[in-house]
Amino acid sequence: MLTFNQVDFYYKKGQPVLENISFTIESGEFIAIVGANGCGKSTIAKLMDGLVLPKGGSVQFNNLNTSSPEDLIQLHEQIGLVFQNPEDQFITTTVMDEILFGLENIRVPREEMLDRLHHALKAVYMEGYLEAMPHELSGGQKQRVAIAAILAMRPQMIIFDEATSMLDPKGREQVISIMHELHQQGMTIVYITHHMEEVLSAERMLLIHQGKLEYDGDPLTFFETTNATNYQLQLPFAVKLHQKLQLQAPLNADWKEMIGSQWSTNSTK
Repeated sequence: MLTFNQVDFYYKKGQPVLENISFTIESGEFIAIVGANGCGKSTIAKLMDGLVLPKGGSVQFNNLNTSSPEDLIQLHEQIGLVFQNPEDQFITTTVMDEILFGLENIRVPREEMLDRLHHALKAVYMEGYLEAMPHELSGGQKQRVAIAAILAMRPQMIIFDEATSMLDPKGREQVISIMHELHQQGMTIVYITHHMEEVLSAERMLLIHQGKLEYDGDPLTFFETTNATNYQLQLPFAVKLHQKLQLQAPLNADWKEMIGSQWSTNSTK
């Protein structure tokens, strides 16, 4: 369980980035965090992982406190962070070295490393790329290797900070699919994104607006009851379609099924 308790944060005193943020993420949840550019989403990711520390309040993961230097080592092993640009996470010359580097840092016994390496690459469908170098990989492949490097360390939670924003549609679809597969296996997933279509499949959505927590709840309920444009958010395609065609199907229905149902109804008239 991860808890933000009345967290305040600023990079420059007198210019708050986050104010009085409180929420709890339970083990095994799939959470989407959304908001306009500059609202503090990426800062929240860094606070979760202890890369920056709160100026007020506390951030805790299970019984570990990010403000405690003694807890930070354990916390980094239990929470993984995938960044927006996969180039920022590659520090070695091959896929294999990239994953082994992380395992060496957390002192995994050498006899266990290869087993973890192969399981992690299999989970992201990159088994055949052990000796591949970064320049030989597509953006989506690099991001999958970044995920594998974290999976090999066997964290309890993974934060994806805009991890699909620099990928083409195919690469984005692959990474989203991996997220959901990991979630189904019991992993806690936190997904920071500006792609509203992807938010609908999350169990819960946190909306950050001007440094404050504006909404915490079901994403479908948010788009049904709130004017998303007030928060500089685009409506998901499924929501736009639902409203445009005035469909009677529930908003969480598959948009292709909605069209098929509407087509069948009209064709019988």
